[in-house]
Amino acid sequence: MDHTLSGTDRLPPRADAGVIGWMRSRLFSSPLNAILTILALWLLLLAIPALIDYLFIKPDFAATTAAQCRETGGYCWAFVREKHRLILFGIYPYDEQWRPLLASVILVAAIVCSCIRWFWKPFLGLLWVVALVAVGVLMWGGILGLTYVENAKWGGLPLTLILSTFGIAFAFPFGLLLALGRRSHMPGVKAVCVVYIELIRGVPLVSLLFMSSVMLPLFLPEGFSIDKLLRAQIAIILFAAAYVAETVRGGLQAIPKGQYEGADSLGLSYWQQMRKIILPQALKIVIPPLVGIFISLFKDTSLVVIIGIFDLTQAAKAAVSDAVWRGFSTESYLFISLIYFVFCYSISRYSLSLERQLDQGQHR
Repeated sequence: MDHTLSGTDRLPPRADAGVIGWMRSRLFSSPLNAILTILALWLLLLAIPALIDYLFIKPDFAATTAAQCRETGGYCWAFVREKHRLILFGIYPYDEQWRPLLASVILVAAIVCSCIRWFWKPFLGLLWVVALVAVGVLMWGGILGLTYVENAKWGGLPLTLILSTFGIAFAFPFGLLLALGRRSHMPGVKAVCVVYIELIRGVPLVSLLFMSSVMLPLFLPEGFSIDKLLRAQIAIILFAAAYVAETVRGGLQAIPKGQYEGADSLGLSYWQQMRKIILPQALKIVIPPLVGIFISLFKDTSLVVIIGIFDLTQAAKAAVSDAVWRGFSTESYLFISLIYFVFCYSISRYSLSLERQLDQGQHR
């Protein structure tokens, strides 16, 4: 019997298969890559042991006071145990902090459901309405036996999640309209969109936050005011929408002209073309830069600290203002850095999985 392998059954050379093959193709595929790999390994060997020593070996996990932490020289876990509620929930009434905790869980659960394709159905909108109503009731209170808490006392992680979630939710559709308007054949619409996009992209978010906090109230009628938190939210939405618009415009320009002509030949209206043919392709192309904008927006919510809003960063700063725990700013900022990393890394990994799912039809 002939046991000769056919061309389709031949195994790859041992050097190109398994772990060795992966290392050769990914880490040592060229002299430059080999040097960079060795340099990265060297840096990791320097950093990881020192980090483990600082976080887990030196610290006294039984310590309960700042003095005991200073004696060890490692990471002060006692500070985290003592101040984590202030960092996570800010100056929200201590006895009521289960409410922002539950509101954060509901908001994160709604976001996770939105990332699962099975939930991409009409009832997802109803789910978001219920979730946002529940978050509002929990944070404000005043009904169902809950004590009223003004939003000036909101802070920490729930406030950061609210600002970033609403910022992304409203900036994305607004940015889509701006991108379509910039490519419009109507001169007036195009001019307005171009001026808006270039003007907003030409100034930093800090300037918009200052204008929303200081300048906007001067132009409002006497006796009429807009809450400071709402003004900050509007500034974040307007800022992010301009960047979303430019990113989506790049995706629209990448669509071949034949796609537009094919849509015209089917007799579709402009909005039908955009909704069914053009935008799905354009958005798939720009998933990576869009995710980059969303991650930046989540981190940029920390800038609201300059107008006195008690976000996660301001809460971390307040935690080390206590005279007893003064000098433990490293512990405080490492704690919130871990929170930011978990959320940003989760967003980036989801975007990669979404790209792979949408690209399945493009590969054989």
